[in-house]
Amino acid sequence: MSKVKISRFDVSEHLDSEEVIAAYLNAALEEGDSDLLMAAIADVAKARGIAKVAADAGVGRESLYKTLAPGSKPKLETVFKLMHALGVKLTATPETAHA
Repeated sequence: MSKVKISRFDVSEHLDSEEVIAAYLNAALEEGDSDLLMAAIADVAKARGIAKVAADAGVGRESLYKTLAPGSKPKLETVFKLMHALGVKLTATPETAHA
């Protein structure tokens, strides 16, 4: 019996437009999980190029890797810098089901 080879899915390969990136980050935001949001930001940074994102955010590449590492708890200021470097912004909207 031959073994089936399965390649690992890399979402960053599919983040190929501003609309897809925004939808991906919005989906992560809607979950309300900071670790999930940071993982999504890491995926987008990988899609855009870590070195470029680091330069655009004004941080070193190694520092960016540490910031995006699973379990890291970056400062909100750092998240804002990353979002700006990725060309996206966070916005607030009212919850429709909020009582």
